[in-house]
Amino acid sequence: MIISEKSDCIPIIRAAELLDASRSGYYKWLHNSHSSENETDPDIAIKDEMQKIVIEFPGYGYRRVKVELRNRGHLVNQKKVRCFMKEDNLICVKKRFKLQTTDSNHGEKIYPNLAKNLEITGINQLWVADITYIQLAKEFVYLAVVIDVFSRRCVGWDLSRNIDTKLTLNALLKALQTRKTDDLKNLIHHSDQGVQYASMEYVNYLKDIGIQISMSRKGNPYDNAFAESFMKTLKYEEVYLNEYGTFNDALQNIEHFIDEVYNLKRLHSSIGYKSPIDFEKAISLNISTLSNCPLEGAQSNISPK
Repeated sequence: MIISEKSDCIPIIRAAELLDASRSGYYKWLHNSHSSENETDPDIAIKDEMQKIVIEFPGYGYRRVKVELRNRGHLVNQKKVRCFMKEDNLICVKKRFKLQTTDSNHGEKIYPNLAKNLEITGINQLWVADITYIQLAKEFVYLAVVIDVFSRRCVGWDLSRNIDTKLTLNALLKALQTRKTDDLKNLIHHSDQGVQYASMEYVNYLKDIGIQISMSRKGNPYDNAFAESFMKTLKYEEVYLNEYGTFNDALQNIEHFIDEVYNLKRLHSSIGYKSPIDFEKAISLNISTLSNCPLEGAQSNISPK
């Protein structure tokens, strides 16, 4: 039987009298009944509230969303919040101001660009190096990387609170450790004209081990496009999706991304949709199908992908 206030149905007041219940009690029961139907999955309520928070605070990352959810009575852990935000595409990619990482106003020697139009046919022919900044909760830290252009592999990197020659040299030393059994006699090291790469300590180290030195034109990021491409991937696929609170937080996350995701798993169209490490393994094993891969990276002056 339908209970309604329409004339062709039993009035709510009369139905309440027959059931020995109050009118207010009926409305309370009706409200609770509808609420229980909508809350069969507790995660639905969390996601609904999460969307309201992100609309209200579009700059919030998952840590702040978690706190706000708890403020609103939803006890949920940080991992679940981040997972839900990724699923619902609520991750905020923040536009941040650009911090200058290249100081080309120095008196050190500038070297010519040897990488332009260079034909690259294998690994350890051209390494590109670059520096970027990472924003933490209360400070900035700096990441230096070394990329093998042929395989797109990040062969060396280092993270530091200081943007100095020690940062870039540590990244180079890690790259040399990665390639410790390889022949590097035809290797070119390419970078911008920043003082960290032009310093006597860095330059002399490259010369001592027989690596040729190449530098971009001043203020021209396209001369170092492969390093710029890596930094963009790192920022959009790792850094901007997180809110690093401490140096160790950033270090652990970036280490995982470079070593376990980018080098090992991330597919690159320019090397036949393989990961850098799988591509290098295929090269070393002389897999016949590799000849069918579109090696768009055979020249250093093309647009990296």
